[in-house]
Amino acid sequence: MFYREHSDDYIINSFLDTDFYKFTMGDFIFSNPKFADATVTFRLKCRTKNIKLGNVIPMAHLREELDHTRRLKPTNSELYYLRGMDVYGDRMLSEPYLQFLKNIQLPEYEMRFTGDGDLELEFRGPWKSVTYWELFGLSIVNELYRRYTLRIGITNQDDRSRYLLNGFSRLLIKIARLREYSDLTFSDFGTRRRASRQWQDDVIDVMANQLPKQFRGTSNVHLAMKYNLVPIGTSAHELFMVAAGLADIQSRSDVNSIRFSQDEVMRRWWEKYGHGLSIALTDTYGTKSTFENARPEVARDWKGTRQDSGDPLRYKEKSLQWYKRHGVNPRDKIIVFSDGLTVDSMIQIHKDCRDEIIDTYGWGTNLTNDFEPRPEVGLIPLSLVIKPVAVNGQGLVKLSDNIAKAIGTPEDIARYKKIFDYDETYFEPCTY
Repeated sequence: MFYREHSDDYIINSFLDTDFYKFTMGDFIFSNPKFADATVTFRLKCRTKNIKLGNVIPMAHLREELDHTRRLKPTNSELYYLRGMDVYGDRMLSEPYLQFLKNIQLPEYEMRFTGDGDLELEFRGPWKSVTYWELFGLSIVNELYRRYTLRIGITNQDDRSRYLLNGFSRLLIKIARLREYSDLTFSDFGTRRRASRQWQDDVIDVMANQLPKQFRGTSNVHLAMKYNLVPIGTSAHELFMVAAGLADIQSRSDVNSIRFSQDEVMRRWWEKYGHGLSIALTDTYGTKSTFENARPEVARDWKGTRQDSGDPLRYKEKSLQWYKRHGVNPRDKIIVFSDGLTVDSMIQIHKDCRDEIIDTYGWGTNLTNDFEPRPEVGLIPLSLVIKPVAVNGQGLVKLSDNIAKAIGTPEDIARYKKIFDYDETYFEPCTY
């Protein structure tokens, strides 16, 4: 293992340097004409207070990285890997979709730095193509911010070396603690907010060797391929958000049609991928709505659910009640916890779940971007997101179980709260 501050390489050098769910969702989107050619807009948002990305990242360097990434396509060997992927079912990805990827062209982007130091970054185009910008954009912006903050904030070379070694020390401490809980399993979900491409590579290498029975794999497809690990992931909020937006347009804001769009996504997902990818993401418009309205088959047949916002222990209790209401034994089901996890929070949740439900963890920013915080110079992990904000001109909404993560105009958020009978009051500032 050898962590370098940065190299002269571009940040994104492989089209597979992204989360696995971009390809499972990508095929799902591509295979549905209504979805494939819908025009979707993704927008960058920094949820960390008092951070001005434009005061740190040079516009010319950011543009260079984005332009390079826009020219990337999967190589023949990468397509061969995707074609042979059968982790969750024989030939998971369709051949027409793989042929599409072979010649994919990422849409243009729009970028500007505002007078007060903010960075505005948007990606707009056919959903089948524009969706891939999410992870690429986040990885680029996050690494450039950290690279230049480190250069500006820690000018002494010895101090900088100590800072970088501190990340490795913190990693070893985490490994020692996790060894005390040998039945606690986790996966790397840290691509989007990693300290750097090289650091994520090093972290995964260490985890795979030091905790082989606990480390289940990585969401990063390039690194899964490199280290012969299981690529981890299923779907994300964007499927449910865009589906609701399209239903909003087509039905002229009919409440029942917008609600039904969520069930339609889950039904089509099951038809395409079956049990292998049946981890339900429940919080797009509040877990309460999903648990009240999802078909009984979701509780009965799907592997489990993913918790991505709100109070994790409260979510576990809601899940137990939901399964029991449908006559399902929760001990046979999984919760994938994936919201701002640390070693301490994973251990706490793991103890609480024991003998009630199967728990596993998608560990993100705290795994791949945990160094000694230097807030005085801005060296802290950022809560960056790139989310869909519009489809065919219609504004999109996400509510979550933590209202601090809500996306949408105030008017649309208020309307969707009524549509989905949303009454969540949990509010926690976004750390990651």
